[in-house]
Amino acid sequence: MADKNEHITLNVEGMTCSNCALSITRTLAKHGLSNVDTNFSTGEVTFDIIEGKDKLDEAVNTINKLGYKVIEKKETDKKGLSLIEKKLYFSLIFTVPLFFSHMILSHNHFLNDPWVQLVLCIPVFILGVLHFGKSAWGSLKAGIPNMDVLIVIGTSAAFLYSLAGTIMYFGTHQVHDYIFYETAGMIISLVLLGSVMEYKSVKQTTTAINELSKMQVLTAKKITRKNEKEQINEIAYHEINRDDVLMVNTGDKIPVDGQVISGTASVDESMITGESFPVDKQKDSLVIGGTILVNGNIRMVAQKVGRETMLSQIIELVKNAQLKRPAIQKLGDKISAVFVPIVVLIALATFFIWFFIVGVTLSTALMTSIAVLVISCPCAMGLATPTAVMVGIGRAAKNGILIKGGSTLEEISKIKTVVFDKTGTLTTGNFSIKKIIPIEDANENEILNLLYSLEIHSSHPIARSVVESLKSKANVIDFKEVSELKGMGIKATDFTGNNYFLGGAHAIPHLGEDENYNLYLTKNDKLIAAVDIEDEIKQNAALLIQTLKEKNIQTVLLSGDKKEKCESLAKTLGIEKVYSEQLPQQKLDIIDELMKTGYVAMVGDGVNDAPALAKATVGISLGNATQVAIQSAQVILLKGNDLMLVDKALNVGKHSVITIKQNLFWAFFYNILAIPIAAMGFLSPVIAALAMAFSDVIVVGNSIRLKSKKIF
Repeated sequence: MADKNEHITLNVEGMTCSNCALSITRTLAKHGLSNVDTNFSTGEVTFDIIEGKDKLDEAVNTINKLGYKVIEKKETDKKGLSLIEKKLYFSLIFTVPLFFSHMILSHNHFLNDPWVQLVLCIPVFILGVLHFGKSAWGSLKAGIPNMDVLIVIGTSAAFLYSLAGTIMYFGTHQVHDYIFYETAGMIISLVLLGSVMEYKSVKQTTTAINELSKMQVLTAKKITRKNEKEQINEIAYHEINRDDVLMVNTGDKIPVDGQVISGTASVDESMITGESFPVDKQKDSLVIGGTILVNGNIRMVAQKVGRETMLSQIIELVKNAQLKRPAIQKLGDKISAVFVPIVVLIALATFFIWFFIVGVTLSTALMTSIAVLVISCPCAMGLATPTAVMVGIGRAAKNGILIKGGSTLEEISKIKTVVFDKTGTLTTGNFSIKKIIPIEDANENEILNLLYSLEIHSSHPIARSVVESLKSKANVIDFKEVSELKGMGIKATDFTGNNYFLGGAHAIPHLGEDENYNLYLTKNDKLIAAVDIEDEIKQNAALLIQTLKEKNIQTVLLSGDKKEKCESLAKTLGIEKVYSEQLPQQKLDIIDELMKTGYVAMVGDGVNDAPALAKATVGISLGNATQVAIQSAQVILLKGNDLMLVDKALNVGKHSVITIKQNLFWAFFYNILAIPIAAMGFLSPVIAALAMAFSDVIVVGNSIRLKSKKIF
């Protein structure tokens, strides 16, 4: 039963084009449902309900009345022939004899008997009326006539005209001039063939979602204790709760996100993070649901389950990406919505001109107008954008790039400036000592030993990095007293009474505002050393900046760090503009200013980057970033240390938009060219139906090509 404010997802079968999706969306919205969206590519309808089960049942009934079928999720995953394939094969049983009787056999053959042809055509015609008619009627009620309206009008005209000719002229040689049963049958079968090909092709555009879904485990081994005895029970995935203790052995998938509590293992995380080598795990290591334990055995405690897991969130992001449609799609949607009425008017005009002005026979005028109806293809325009978006976002996801919306693909393709945060984005956050400057006659070895011995007592990230870099170079000094002053530094007293302090310039009064160095060491209030700390630059940072420059994309460093540090890093990497010592509000103002000259992408990872990420045309966050930064961004790079993913994201956006434009060009070109050719009488309805069936497949096939196209 649906609870208050519950977000509902229904799986719907029978949608043949984007107009079908649009009619479902508008009809459900008229029934009071909010946030309705229909995804033709995935066959899903989503909406929010606030009035419980009755409202959900009403939504299901409404969709069914429109001519579609709400089905269980498991029905969408089952193998074997789909319903549309069964309908196609059924129609072919009767259509093939009709085709051969018309194309090959003589008028004297029994298959050319008008009544035999009528008997062969009736099952196909009834199938066509039931399959296309219900959807056509539903779309008319919704005020958005779809392609099925054209098919029903065309096949009905051919069938009824043939039926009238059979009754009026049976027994005469004229009867064959009025028989077009094969036209009605062939149109229905060819359109069904096109639907099957389109169905199979569109399924390929959603392989990324399917592959991600397959990564989720079905069962897990739960460890419990009963009467001091340990028991291991296999439970279903949906039965896993937080704090459950789970066992994972070699070859198993990690069931959910959690933490290792015992054991060691190597885990293949490539499908989530893009990390090419297995990652070693031991006690306290975090593990990700859906990754594979390739060697070892562990026990883990479940921390995130169900929709909370990283894998579930990735799947949702990919599935919901189409909810934010690119602006370029609006053109196709607008034309699709008015396309059918225009085509009907053109078909009527064609009939009128040929019959009343040119003076051809009734059958010739009728077949020419039917050809106009069945050759037109609004679906190609409706499919042009969503199929390319699904493939583009799917390919990005397989490479560790999560793009939150189709609109982001279009925006990212237009980026002219990329702005980078410094710490944790261009640098690793792992600090090391760049330079030690002894003051006067201070002994350098003594300084190293003091630095190591003082910082070992601090929990600050810089202190931990200093300890790591000095552990093989320094010896530990025993102090009588050591204490950490939060936000200030470390003070200590040795056994001979000497007092030491290690901290920033702000903590040492007589230094004033001298902040050229990160740390200062004093002995008995006398300065004995200054220490310059540097943050390690990420491996691909320089390559990324160079790549962006080659594409004439401006690079900007925007950081809250000191001016000297920022300018040094920018010079090393070749970044053109530097804004240092910036507060979050100031970062926001700079992004605003940069956006006046073009589309801007912001790459960041911290809480202080969140406003700028949200303000930029496209916010790009690293997978190891803060939750606030991830929520503010439109693009998430799961493998945060690989900065070249920024360039890959730009390439995915660029080539997705190129594919969309190619698709729309084909869709417009096909209809602009095909409809006049049919109206001029150069095509029979059967050839027209064949052309229409393949026009969709060409669009979807071009989108699928994006899966293997060399874009990076």
